Amino acid sequence: MTNRVKASHILVKTEEEALKIKQDIENGQIDFSHAAGKYSMCPSGGDGGDLGYFNRGVMVKAFEDAAFNADLNKITNPIQTQFGWHLILVTDKD
Repeated sequence: MTNRVKASHILVKTEEEALKIKQDIENGQIDFSHAAGKYSMCPSGGDGGDLGYFNRGVMVKAFEDAAFNADLNKITNPIQTQFGWHLILVTDKD
């Protein structure tokens, strides 16, 4: 079982905005790190969205579930939390 993940995220206000950003990243128009810096409402955007490693029980449940179930190096579909809409990129699991 995965105990912790290393992830980055982009936090925006709407699902539509998250879907557009995801499409732009997947089409090669912008990379995830630059998109985080440009669009994310989270202070982590200044670090390319990097959240570092985190264990279960640290993040809100919807975010945690998505991060721990995500495929490595593949952007999740938009995840809604009380903070807004997230795109999550998991780069390591252990």
